[in-house]
Parts: sequence; C-alpha cells; structure tokens
Amino acid sequence: MTTSTRRLEILRAIVDEYVATQEPVGSKAIADRHELGVSPATIRNEMALLEEEGLITAPHTSAGRIPTDRGYRVFVDKLAEVKPLSAPERRAIESFLEGALDLDDVVMRTVRLLADVTKQVAVVQYPSIVKSKVRHVELVPLSTSRIMLILITDSGRVEQRVIELTRDVQEPFIASIRTQLNNAMTGKSLPEVADRITGIIEGYSPSDRRDISLIVSAVIEMAIEKAEEKVVLAGTANLARFTDDFQTTMHPVLEALEEQVVLLRLLGDAADTVKVRIGSEQSEKNLKSTSLVTIGYGESGSPLGALGILGPTRMDYAGSMAAVGAVARYVGRFITEGSYK
Repeated sequence: MTTSTRRLEILRAIVDEYVATQEPVGSKAIADRHELGVSPATIRNEMALLEEEGLITAPHTSAGRIPTDRGYRVFVDKLAEVKPLSAPERRAIESFLEGALDLDDVVMRTVRLLADVTKQVAVVQYPSIVKSKVRHVELVPLSTSRIMLILITDSGRVEQRVIELTRDVQEPFIASIRTQLNNAMTGKSLPEVADRITGIIEGYSPSDRRDISLIVSAVIEMAIEKAEEKVVLAGTANLARFTDDFQTTMHPVLEALEEQVVLLRLLGDAADTVKVRIGSEQSEKNLKSTSLVTIGYGESGSPLGALGILGPTRMDYAGSMAAVGAVARYVGRFITEGSYK
C-alpha cells in the first residue's frame, strides 16, 4: 500500500467511523477496527498530514478528528465502489411502484420510499412537461360549441384547456381534427408542436378555419407556455435524528425546504449520474450545514425530472448514492415505459 493510498484509507476509516458514531475518531480506534496493517503511530502521522491538507480537523481538545467538507469531498470523489443495497432495500425498491395508478401516485410513492430507505429528506421533481413528448391529444365535447382539449405526454403529465367555439359543431368535425392533431404530434417533443400543426388549418374550408384556428392556437399555447414545475418532499422529520449535526438549529434548513423555488434550484443541475454537493458547496446559505445527493431520471442524456436526498454532512454517502441511483433507474424506466397508463 503506497503512502497516498494509505492516507486515503485512513480518511475513509475516519469518515466511516464518524458517520457511524458521531464521535471524533482517534488513531487507536482506526488501528483496532480497520485492518490497515500499520501501527497507531503511523496512523497518527498520516492523520497529521490529512489535517495539514484540510481534510480532517479537531472539533475541540479531543485527540480525535472529524472530516471537513473538503475531506468528505475527497472521500466521495475517491469512492471506488458504491455500497450495495441490502436485501430488504432491494425488495422495497423493486416493488414500490406496483399498482401505481397515475403520475401523482408514482411521484408520491417515490418520494416516500426514498425518505424511508435513506432516512434523509427526499425531494422528487415531477417530469418536466417541456422535456416531454406528446403521447396523445384528445378533444372531448362538453356541449355543441364547447370542447375540452387534453394533452397527454409520455411522462404521464396531463394538461387541459376548455375552448369556446364560434358555432355549433358535430362529432365528425371534432373527430377529424383529433385525428389530424394526433397524426402530426404523437411522439414529437413539445417545442416541435407548432411547426407540426400550423398547416392543419389550410385543409379546411373558410367557414371552418376560425374554429380550427382556435383549437390549433390553444394546442400551441399549451406546448410552449412555461408550465409550473412541481416538486414534492418527504422525510423532513428525519432531520430530528440529526439535531447535533447542526451548529445551532435546523430551523434555517426547514425554512429553505419550504420554498418550491429552492427545491427546484437544488435539482436544477441533476444529470444522468449521481452528483453530490457537500456543505459549503451548497449555493443556499441556509443549507451549508447539509449535503445533497441528486440524479436525473428518464431518458439517458435528457432526464425528464430529478430526485435526490438532503441531510447532514455526516451522511452515509456510499449507501445514499446507491439508493438514489437505484430509485432513479426504476422510476425512470417505469415512467418512460408507461407502466401505469
């Protein structure tokens, strides 16, 4: 074992011990519980170097050391293997979406499972309608001159709008428009919709064009308007287990989590792979005592949405990263395959 490798193994041991016990870690504990093949004296020397590098620190006069935010960052970056999920965790993740009825049900099941498995605060973003593709368009007559336009995306999101027509219309007229809209839009991304359907108007008589124009305009507006992004969270009570991890109080963290815009920002840069933001790396002032583990879900290269967990920096990063990644794979596959539709 090289000196640099040994130092990383000692850092890993300090992180593991501190996460498990919440107590500063000394060289004797590392020597006794981790088979590193070196003496406590050698471990003390390496710990001194880790402290000089700003990776560990002494919280008070204790001989023990705890990881710094920078130390956690090095630990996460050098994490060679993600902690395997336990059999109960695997079973819970594999079965959590069985019987899901609709998109709301899928999202709520996901956020509750993630909070339960990780024992942290879980955050799940609904699939973004802007990134979705059209699955189906429906026109439902409400009266002879009033219809409901329903736009359903491949992620299960449903947008609807009521349209007042200029005159009474018959079912064959509505059926014709419905068919043309679906032929032009199905499988297309929402930004493509306008170019696909503007020509539909030309195929109708002048007397029909005003009402066709109303329907086409409504579809385009639904496709290009900035739909409100939604985020849900669960497990805020889990923070009560970590009161000692916050310098003064957890109230600033809870206040930040109450803001939808903050939650959206937390998940804003989630990608295909698990990303970890630790302590001082958090952009939100009230969250600098926490760490965030996020990942996107859905199609590779273009996630439909994102999910993650937030908790104190003294976090089981390996286990949390494994759980977040596994849940994202299942929910992404479930939504894109349309298993509840």
